Amino acid sequence: MCLNTGYACDCLADGNPCEPCRMTVKDREREEAHLSNDINVPSRSGNTCEPELNIPSNGVLKERGRHLGLMLSVIICLNILILGCALVSGSAYKDVNISSSDLQMFLIVLLLLTSIWVVYYIAFTARTENAIAYKDCHAGPVWLRGGLVLFGLLTIIMDIFKIASYVGYLHCDSAVKVAFPVVQFVFVLVQTYFLWIHAMDCVELQRNITRCGLMLTLSTNLVVWMAAVTEESLHQTTVPEYQSNTTKLSGRNLYINRAGYGDDTCKCSHTSCSLFKEAYYYLYPFNIEFSLFASAMTYIMWKNVGRVTEEHGHHKIKFRPTEVFLGPVAGVLLVVSGLATFIVYEMEILKYNRDEDKKDKVVMIHFVMNIVIVTLMSVSTVIGCAIYQVDHREHVSDKNPTRSLDVGLLVGASLGQFIISYFTIVAMAGTGAKGYLNGLNLAWAILMVIQLGLQNYFIIEGLHREPFHEVEPISVLANPYVLQPGKDMSILEESDMDTEPGPVLTADSLHNHTVAHRPKLLWKRRVLKEVCAFLLLGNVILWIMPAFGARPQFDHTTETEFYQFNMWAAVVNVGLPFGIFYRMHSVASLFEVFLTS
Repeated sequence: MCLNTGYACDCLADGNPCEPCRMTVKDREREEAHLSNDINVPSRSGNTCEPELNIPSNGVLKERGRHLGLMLSVIICLNILILGCALVSGSAYKDVNISSSDLQMFLIVLLLLTSIWVVYYIAFTARTENAIAYKDCHAGPVWLRGGLVLFGLLTIIMDIFKIASYVGYLHCDSAVKVAFPVVQFVFVLVQTYFLWIHAMDCVELQRNITRCGLMLTLSTNLVVWMAAVTEESLHQTTVPEYQSNTTKLSGRNLYINRAGYGDDTCKCSHTSCSLFKEAYYYLYPFNIEFSLFASAMTYIMWKNVGRVTEEHGHHKIKFRPTEVFLGPVAGVLLVVSGLATFIVYEMEILKYNRDEDKKDKVVMIHFVMNIVIVTLMSVSTVIGCAIYQVDHREHVSDKNPTRSLDVGLLVGASLGQFIISYFTIVAMAGTGAKGYLNGLNLAWAILMVIQLGLQNYFIIEGLHREPFHEVEPISVLANPYVLQPGKDMSILEESDMDTEPGPVLTADSLHNHTVAHRPKLLWKRRVLKEVCAFLLLGNVILWIMPAFGARPQFDHTTETEFYQFNMWAAVVNVGLPFGIFYRMHSVASLFEVFLTS
């Protein structure tokens, strides 16, 4: 009998099992016999070798729920967008029996539904325990949210001006035109707060409801954007009443006097209507940009639903405007000169709309200024691209929905300006580019294509590079009592007795030492920052001019005569809004490249 059970028993090997081992063998045989007789209990071998296919695992159920939520949210978005596109397109033509009030009723319903869901998310979903376990630090940078707040504030001011203007027409026009800016006012407030606080959320609970709500918000912003862009385009370009006039009618006056804001049969009840109309006309570009910014941020939130991000955030980047000088100064000069010529162009084009000679001179000034801007931007972009060739930073390897969206929007939005430029090149080549205006227009179109291609490469390459990591200098205090190889203790003591006591290093002295010995920027970093600052300001002026009414495509008649007015107006009205958004999106992307350089 084995008495010492703390050690392995070798009685089975000897052929004479002890009593405890015999009891163990009997119990095992009895258990196996019982399991073999029970058909409802699977065998051990079956459990370990073959998985149960009839019972789905928890992971499979979650994956099915995820696909169902994604599919449902995309279906909601597509249906709203298609319906909104049909209503917006129908309301743009007088022959179609869809009035602006019908479109505004549809927009009011969308804005109310979206506002209700946003309030639900803020009040319930976001406050649920463990609903938001992770934050995507790349999704809502402070400069992007700051731009959203700025555009939202200007949109609110525009809605206030609209309300003040539309109230004067209540006695003879639909009350829907007053209700729409009121509802949009509330929607902009709620959505701005929502995106400022929750843009970085990675929602883990109520995923399907959140996905559908975010797609509802995204589609609402896009429909509002389509309506604003269509309205703006119709005010700038209208089919001429007679064939001899193929140029743009007075877009500013046309905007103020027509388009359902009180025509000749409906007079305003107070004297400030015209003032408010002229004021909110200039705020339309900010409303358009607000809708696009909100759409991009909402899409990132939708991609981040259920996403598990890394615990640590990205490297903190400090903004030091004192690090650059030449780029900002040259950019400011470019913006000032561009604004000056743009103001002259807008004033003179309205004043000399019937005088072809003077109008051609004004258009020539505008062409020359744009050629100078695009040429300088192209040269600086080439310098930046050359720096990338000697820059040995690693490319970003991790997948990030924010970066993917930035690249997609950058390339997609640039197609609008590409389309207009190539149509212009074909028209100029087809007519022989006779005359100085045609030559300038052809040069501008070719340079625009080059500048867009170079800038896209520069920004995309910069977004995919790892940021420079600054290494702070470390102050090392030598310990005189630590022996170094080849030195005797007695020699060290003698040298220590001969030297005078050093000064005590306090925290202030260490800080001053660090600041005094902070290394200067590498020349590659300095050049990249200068290029980014200059390109950023160049894109600002290229955004201001078309956003606030510059339409040389219709003031210069060659393309209109070559393609006929209807076709050329469609090309410009589709491509130009995307080109305007491209410039603003490039500003945000260049600022990020500036920070990481």
